Amino acid sequence: MAGTEGGSREVSDKYTERNDLPVENPGVEPHVERYTDANPKAGNRAYLQVITLLGLVPVLAIAFVVFYFAIPRDATIEIGPLHMNASTFALGLCAGLAVLFIGIACIHWAKQIMGDEEIVQERHPVNSDTADREEFAKQWRIGAEQSGLSRRKLIGSALGGAIGIMAVPAIVTLADLGPKPGPGMRRATIERTIWAEGVRLVNDITFQPIKASDLEIGQLVNAEPENLKDLEGAEFQRQKAKAAILIVRMDPDSIKIPESRKDWQVGGILSYSKICTHVGCPVNLWEQQTHHLLCPCHQSTFDLGDSGVVVFGPAGRSLPQLPITVDDKGYLVARSDFTVPVGPSYFERDSRHDYKKGDN
Repeated sequence: MAGTEGGSREVSDKYTERNDLPVENPGVEPHVERYTDANPKAGNRAYLQVITLLGLVPVLAIAFVVFYFAIPRDATIEIGPLHMNASTFALGLCAGLAVLFIGIACIHWAKQIMGDEEIVQERHPVNSDTADREEFAKQWRIGAEQSGLSRRKLIGSALGGAIGIMAVPAIVTLADLGPKPGPGMRRATIERTIWAEGVRLVNDITFQPIKASDLEIGQLVNAEPENLKDLEGAEFQRQKAKAAILIVRMDPDSIKIPESRKDWQVGGILSYSKICTHVGCPVNLWEQQTHHLLCPCHQSTFDLGDSGVVVFGPAGRSLPQLPITVDDKGYLVARSDFTVPVGPSYFERDSRHDYKKGDN
C-alpha cells in the first residue's frame, strides 16, 4: 500500500498491474479535506462537544443512583395518556441517555476528529505470515496516531471514565436481587416458616382442619398451616412452599420415637416437612410397610418411623419434623415452628441441631 502526502492515496503498482481483476481498477477519488481539518476552530468545537457528551455520563450515572434510592417504588408518573412507574421511568431515562451520549460522542469523534484519509488494501490469504503481522502492528500504530489521542488525550480519559462509570448503576441494581443474606436476614426469612404454636394443620387442597381421630394407620395427608389462607400473591406462594408438610399415622409400636420427641406426636401421628433436604423437591412417595418416604427426583429415602433419618440417597440431613399436638376440639395443631430450617442445605446453615440417628 502506498500513498502521497496531502491526504490522497494511490494504489500500489502491484495492484494496478494485475490483469485478473473483473473490472478495471477505478483508483481512489481525490481527497476532499474535512471541514474540521481545514478549520481549526471547528475542530476545537467538535472536540469540546465530544468532551461535553462524555462528561454528562457521570452526571447521569450519579442521578441514576440518587433516583434509585430516593424515588418510592410505588410512585407513578403521568405523561399525557401514559401512566408509568416513576422509578422505572427515571432509571430508564438516566441509563438510556448515558448510553446514547457515549454512542453519539464516539460517532462524532470518529467523523470529526479521527484521521480522515482514504486507504486501499488488497485482500490477502486467511493465514498471516510474519511480514503481515509486522504490517498489522505498523498500521495499528498509525491508527492510534490518527485517533488523535496523542494530541487530545482528554478524549481517551473521558471515554474510559464514561464507560467505567456506567458500571456503578449496574452494580447498584444488584440490590434488586434480594436482601443481603446475613445471619439476621436468614433467621427472619429462609430459616423460619409461618408455623407457630396453636396453628391448625389443614388439608392443602380444601383447607379443612384435620382431626386426629379421622386419620387411619398407614394414611398420609398433604397439609399446610391454617394461617396460610390469610396471605395473598407472592407471599402466599413463598410461605406455602416453605410450610408444606406431610402428616402420617403409624402404629406406635412399630416406630421409634426418641425421648426428646415424645410430645411431638399424637398416638403415632407425626408431621414432617415435605421439602427434600437434598435440593428441595417435594417428597410424597409413601411406603406404608417400611415407613419409608421416597423423593422422586434423586431417590433420597427417609424413615418416618425413625425421626425422618436418611436411609438411602444423596440427602445429607434428616427430614425436619414439626412438633404437633391436639387442641380442645381434637384438631391437630402445631406446638411451634420447625426447630431447624426446612429445605436443602446451604453454606452458612448451622446443622448442629439436625436430628441424627441415635439422638435422644
